[in-house]
Amino acid sequence: MSRAAVSAPAGVKPVPLADRSRLGGKLAKGAFVTTVEVAPPKGWDTAQFIDQAEALQAAGVDAVAVLDGPRAVTRMGAVPAAALLRQRAGVEPIVHYACRDRHMFSMISDLLGAAASGLRNLLIVTGDPPAGELPGFSPTVDIDSIGLTNVVYRLNHGLDPGGNPIGEPTRFVIGVAANQSAGDLEREYSRLAWKVDAGAEFAVTQPVFDPDALAAFARRAESLHIPIVAGIWPLSSLRNAEFLANEVPGVLVPAEVVARMRKAEERSAGAAEAEGVAIAREMMAAVRSLVQGVQVSAPLGRVDLALRVVATD
Repeated sequence: MSRAAVSAPAGVKPVPLADRSRLGGKLAKGAFVTTVEVAPPKGWDTAQFIDQAEALQAAGVDAVAVLDGPRAVTRMGAVPAAALLRQRAGVEPIVHYACRDRHMFSMISDLLGAAASGLRNLLIVTGDPPAGELPGFSPTVDIDSIGLTNVVYRLNHGLDPGGNPIGEPTRFVIGVAANQSAGDLEREYSRLAWKVDAGAEFAVTQPVFDPDALAAFARRAESLHIPIVAGIWPLSSLRNAEFLANEVPGVLVPAEVVARMRKAEERSAGAAEAEGVAIAREMMAAVRSLVQGVQVSAPLGRVDLALRVVATD
């Protein structure tokens, strides 16, 4: 359902974007935002996870994006992990929230708990297909990211998906994913438009290795009036580049980028890391005028690489 058809119950006043979180405030006023993605731990020990987030906060990152089962590998849930970051480190998290493997009732429960825990920023995705880590299990998807975006928009207006009042409205800043290098760009533009119509307030792209593709995508998306945040990925090795290029659907790594990584790795592993960081910084500089922020990945948990990308010289 379009957000235009959603009205808050009598006496309920939705919270403006600028007042929901620090990230929402910067997006609302058009300021540039810098975020970094981190994966929750595979076990229950969060010491390293919290240390990483504190290092990012000290580096001036606006928010730490907590991934939700990336590559469909079992990890601590993004909601409790993000809540721990907020409570123990004072970090502003962005919760990546995947529809995969969740029924509607469990999603509502998670989101209400997230709101009560003080979590304010969401990036809603449909979710990666299972990677085979737990054989015999198959994905469950009640609704996709478009549908869940509309659910969260309703919660922000004090309503559940059935139109029933929930009392105090939630205060989520609603983010979604977008693929500037999709094989079917018309379908991708349409899906982004549907997400915006459902209530999306910012969009994060796939990792950018072709600034021209992002420029074309950003121009096409101008009419949607949604802040675009560019995904930035510091390649850690030639193998990492080849994996992204050949094994990760939706990510476009041009042959010349792979060639740069190959040439650097012929010198040394350290040279390849440095080249990956240099490419990421080049991408960030190339797209800065096109977008309202960047979301930098920490490949294989390498937060140190992300810090080298966002470091100011």
